[in-house]
Amino acid sequence: MAKVRTQFICQNCGTVHSRWAGKCDGCGEWNTIVEEDPTGGIGSGPGKVPKKGRAVTLTSLSGEIEEAPRIHTGISELDRATGGGFVRGSAVLIGGDPGIGKSTLLMQAAAALSRKGHRIIYVSGEEAVAQVRLRAQRLDAANTDVMLAAETNVEDILATIGEGKRPDLVIIDSIQTLWSDLADSAPGTVTQVRTGVQAMIRFAKQTGAAMVLVGHVTKEGQIAGPRVVEHMVDAVLYFEGDRGHHYRILRTVKNRFGPTDEIGVFEMSDRGLREVSNPSELFLGERNEKAPGAAVFAGIEGTRPVLVEVQALVAPTSLGTPRRAVVGWDSSRLAMILAVLEAHCGVRLGQHDVYLNVAGGYRISEPAADMAVASALVSSLAGLALPADCVYFGEVSLSGAIRPVAHTAQRLKEAEKLGFSAALLPAASADMPKGAGGRWTEIDSLPDLVARIAGSKSALRPADDE
Repeated sequence: MAKVRTQFICQNCGTVHSRWAGKCDGCGEWNTIVEEDPTGGIGSGPGKVPKKGRAVTLTSLSGEIEEAPRIHTGISELDRATGGGFVRGSAVLIGGDPGIGKSTLLMQAAAALSRKGHRIIYVSGEEAVAQVRLRAQRLDAANTDVMLAAETNVEDILATIGEGKRPDLVIIDSIQTLWSDLADSAPGTVTQVRTGVQAMIRFAKQTGAAMVLVGHVTKEGQIAGPRVVEHMVDAVLYFEGDRGHHYRILRTVKNRFGPTDEIGVFEMSDRGLREVSNPSELFLGERNEKAPGAAVFAGIEGTRPVLVEVQALVAPTSLGTPRRAVVGWDSSRLAMILAVLEAHCGVRLGQHDVYLNVAGGYRISEPAADMAVASALVSSLAGLALPADCVYFGEVSLSGAIRPVAHTAQRLKEAEKLGFSAALLPAASADMPKGAGGRWTEIDSLPDLVARIAGSKSALRPADDE
């Protein structure tokens, strides 16, 4: 009989090694390689004879398209992030930092669906039944018909949720606690996580029940376990937020049944998570309109326009190397903006510390914030406050030109709805609104923007003072 070779698998990235090593060659992490038996798990085992395949029916791309049946939770921000609700027979993976509110959100969603008559099963692998009941009482969900279980064995969970009437939604909290008899490794290892997720997805596809899986995240913010888990599920959502702020963002990273980069905004309170229907008002709630170095950026998250304040502080430094501190934006992007300002606009920041912050703990990922960041930096350096009724958006190129960005009409419409009557935006934007009543000023290059801010105080007055 052939000798079975053991494998050494990295618990951070899933890279397979032929022997143990202190450092993983795939991700560079130390002390993450664990010995595992390759004979355990689905589809493994030496000497298996492959069965003869059967021919499947081929079809064309044209034909009728049936819309995926969805389960609407009634929580509009959650439905927005999932693309309109949970799709029957799909698997959704939700990740987030510990204590960010994943279990709270799912308990509120389970209670809302249960009140609509859906059969909901909540399986907790981290907490006892009494602990989950305490959370349910705090969230006013204890009087619903949500079925609860505290179990970590995959086979026992499948036997439990497979009994009786088919559930409409199954919540597994969390996948890192699951273990299966088919794998010989410890819970939380790559083999156990992969085996457990495969079994849950198979149950969802066979029965038509929607499956929600909660995943832990690593210190880098990625969902722990093998990367293949994110490819196996139908949707991946990240629950983001800063414990120093009361808001939370549910961000869609992958969705086979809806748009990606969509967000749902919630506010944490002692009664659970509250929906924020207008995030712009939340991020602009404590704005100081007369302070230099503050610019309002009109951004887009998925299909939703969001207005947020970008704050900059430029101060002389006493250090040999000036400090660059960024919160809520890409530090490399800030370095590029500073270089363009110095090379093409003559703005000398080499002897100044630069601090940049996105108000409210929000994080900006799109390059359209370049113009707002540059405006805030020049405003702080010149000591002149920007107009209180003006928004900024546009991408800055290395040549100093301002490049157009998408969704111009949506950004301007959101700004007008919140009382902003002026905007500085790139020239030749493709989707400018027709007949708009606001004062939209098109900017061709970054030197033109700097000249407007630093050279003309009349251009910095609000509309009421002109």
